[in-house]
Amino acid sequence: MRETRWLLLFVISSTRLAAFAKAKTVKYQTFEEDAPGTAIGNLNEDASSASAGSRSAFRMMRQFNSSFVRLRESDGQLSVGERIDRERICKHTPRCLISFDVVSFSKEQFKLIHVEVEVKDINDNSPEFPRKESSVDISENTAVGTRVPLDFAVDEDVGLNYIQSYQISVNSHFSIDVLSRADGVKYAELVLVKELDRETRASYALELVAVDGGNPSRSGSTRVNVKVKDYNDNSPVFDRDSFSVDLPEDAPVGSLLLDLNAEDPDEGLNGEVAYGFGNRAPSEIRQLFKVDRKSGRLTLESPIDFESKNTYEFDVQAADSGPNPSPAICKIVVQVQDVNDNAPEISITPMTSIAADVAYITEAAAGESFVALVSTSDRDSGANGRVRCALYGHDHFRLQQAYEDSFVIVSTGPLDREKIPEYNLTVVAEDLGSPPFRTVAQYTVRLTDENDNAPVFSKPAYEVAVVENNAPGAYVATVVARDLDTGSNGKVTYKLADAYFMGSPVSTFVSMDPASGSLYALRSFNYEVTKQLELRITASDGGSPPLTGSANVFLRVVDQNDNAPAITRPPLNNGSAEVVLPRDSPRGYVVTRVEARDADEGVNAELSFGLAAGEASVFSVDKLTGDVYLNRSLSRDADDALSVTVTVSDNGRPALTSAATLRFLIVAGSPPSDRAVYRAGGAPAQWDLSVVVIVVLAGSCALLLLAIIIIATTCKRHGGDKSGEDGDSYGEEGTPERGGKRVAANPLLPARAAAAGFEGRSYGGQTHDVCSASEDGGEVPCVYDSEPNGKPRGNKHEGYSTLPGYGSAKEAVRPVAIWKGNSYATVSARDPAFSGKDSGKGDSDFNDSDSDVSADTAGLKKDGASVPQNALWACTSECRVLGHSDRCWSPSAARADAAPSPAPTASSLPRNNYYRAHIPKTVGLQSVYEKVLDYVTIAPARVQEDCGDVAIPVYAASREEA
Repeated sequence: MRETRWLLLFVISSTRLAAFAKAKTVKYQTFEEDAPGTAIGNLNEDASSASAGSRSAFRMMRQFNSSFVRLRESDGQLSVGERIDRERICKHTPRCLISFDVVSFSKEQFKLIHVEVEVKDINDNSPEFPRKESSVDISENTAVGTRVPLDFAVDEDVGLNYIQSYQISVNSHFSIDVLSRADGVKYAELVLVKELDRETRASYALELVAVDGGNPSRSGSTRVNVKVKDYNDNSPVFDRDSFSVDLPEDAPVGSLLLDLNAEDPDEGLNGEVAYGFGNRAPSEIRQLFKVDRKSGRLTLESPIDFESKNTYEFDVQAADSGPNPSPAICKIVVQVQDVNDNAPEISITPMTSIAADVAYITEAAAGESFVALVSTSDRDSGANGRVRCALYGHDHFRLQQAYEDSFVIVSTGPLDREKIPEYNLTVVAEDLGSPPFRTVAQYTVRLTDENDNAPVFSKPAYEVAVVENNAPGAYVATVVARDLDTGSNGKVTYKLADAYFMGSPVSTFVSMDPASGSLYALRSFNYEVTKQLELRITASDGGSPPLTGSANVFLRVVDQNDNAPAITRPPLNNGSAEVVLPRDSPRGYVVTRVEARDADEGVNAELSFGLAAGEASVFSVDKLTGDVYLNRSLSRDADDALSVTVTVSDNGRPALTSAATLRFLIVAGSPPSDRAVYRAGGAPAQWDLSVVVIVVLAGSCALLLLAIIIIATTCKRHGGDKSGEDGDSYGEEGTPERGGKRVAANPLLPARAAAAGFEGRSYGGQTHDVCSASEDGGEVPCVYDSEPNGKPRGNKHEGYSTLPGYGSAKEAVRPVAIWKGNSYATVSARDPAFSGKDSGKGDSDFNDSDSDVSADTAGLKKDGASVPQNALWACTSECRVLGHSDRCWSPSAARADAAPSPAPTASSLPRNNYYRAHIPKTVGLQSVYEKVLDYVTIAPARVQEDCGDVAIPVYAASREEA
């Protein structure tokens, strides 16, 4: 029978689930056909382990056969639900079980109870034969002891209530033998005990009776007619009387089971053997198997299933074609072998779930809480039917074995719906076959909400404002509190906490909407009376018990300019006051001070004074202090009574003004000596805050603009210097341009240039011309060694393009032209005290010692003049071209006593007239020197014809300079 497994989801309404306890199996027995309500057992007595003081409740999962057994949830009483027919629910099964699971829960723990109710058989079915009458043909020469199969009876009962024996009516020639097949079915064979003689008796009528073992016993019968056939000397004979065949259940249709062979020694038709199923073979056998009539080959006709039936037993007969054949019988037993052709099954039937694959559990469940029961099955047998199960999806749940192939899903720790409201779990069942089959079931666990979160306001304290003189019922503000729970647990209601203000409940000042949290003013507020109202609001959810949260609300009343200034001094009578004024009062004499107050605050209470009417030429009033003073001395003919109207205005919008009329009574005499005299400008200047802010911002902007102008000017200056340094390009006619200005043509241009290109510019009469750019990008003046009479000593160097040196201002320099591949660059020699070697602080790999000069340098000679080791060096742009060092290098200049080379003419200046640069180099510089040697040349200076030898004095630093 196919075993059924179940998956159970269980949810209780308590706020906390108990821990899961190990499952227990309880077995009961009941008989079929018992009346409904018949007691089976009591789980509370037989399986519950709760303490005496606690009470357990029970709940059974719903199954297809749950109507057969009823459970009383209060005490665990089991009873028959409806009449049970064992033969209907457990046909041909020796043991009939109704299995289900019950969950017992209490405050202490959960307990899973596996209940097995065995339905016992009663003898309510009699044996039955398939036919009421059957015929058997037998030859008269059949040997004694020959067996003839008979129809077998069927009994739906099992065990002792099944067929136990067969009986045959009394006769002299036949008896029966009761046998059992491989599947347990009992049958009878007719056995010949005495020779037959057809001439004596041609037929026999026998009654076959099947009797079961019930109490009382039941029986069934059939009539067997035996016909005696005429003599046939030979019958076919099989090689063996029986065969047993093992057949895999996945054998394809057409597979050969047996190649049967029966031989008949007769000739002709009496020797021709025909094969076929026995007369008693059921239709099931004829549908599954096939026997070839001529060859006797037994083949598979239809697919077979081990899980449906694992043994087949039937007869194959062989008969000749002669008259009165006597067939030979061969018994065939087919044992079906199981193969792993069934995947494990997982049945998901949540008990308290709305959807099929969705379960619910409260978020208040504790660790090790029982969530679900998972049972798996496999219809295969042996290792192919053994199943292992695993759970994937989240570590908040795990799988725990309950019994056999059943497992329970339990929680591993606290759950929180507000963090993870739903879990998607995967149950994987895999058998142990080869190859294994696997079944995957998706399982969703949703957490039900518990009231574990109190409402929380968006802010612990709210500051809101309402303008005074508001209309009653005016909207003030809305406070919001949120509850992370759902449903009624998350529904928030608002309430004002009971408190008193100014002797009255706060509920008489404001009201609150309990659903939205909106505050409304119930009365018109007066800032001068109530400046601030402090409220406390509570928010409650709809849980049981409810949880609350609170927040403070500070309701501030905003002042309006609703009070005009009130003049307090001098005392007024009907808006006027009399003030005594001595006639001899000097100019600036403070007659009186007008004082006022305003019930408002802030700008609404800032007061200013002024004159509205009266003797404005005589009196003035200080705008800030309210002092009323004389603009001039009173004349002798002045009236005895003078009056002015003083106004007091606040700074509100709109401004409110009060006025007072001052009547001055002029009396003779001088003013008291202790009275103040108002002097113009005596009051400190009052700065308006807005004016101060504007002044500060304007000053900041001016400073920023000045900084931008300075930076732009500096950058432009450096950009001009940079362009002057790199401006070695040539104009349209070969004249180099520097810094955007055309300069004289270089006299050291190659011979292929135009003749004008060799005209040197004379500096004979100038001592401070701009010769070239210095290393830092700035232009420096040429330096000449002057004669004692003040004339520059340049007659021997006219026509040279001079460059700055590194020595003193009196140091003479010698121009040196270097071919850079596509143009010339002019450099100057410098004092040997300055080293042209690498400092070692940059990128160069060369030595830093000035004394480390290659031997090649000492050996270089031109026209018999050797180059000294301490030869002059000049910083050129070659280092920036070659990029080999952080220090510049250049060819050494010839000594002053070297013989000058003849000046070439403009028309003939072949390249071979230029001599190579003598570049002192180290071993590391050798490769660079070899690559640029053919491109670096030094052009001899072009000297005027009337000039003699040119000598370059070598500058030697004095001891003081050193």
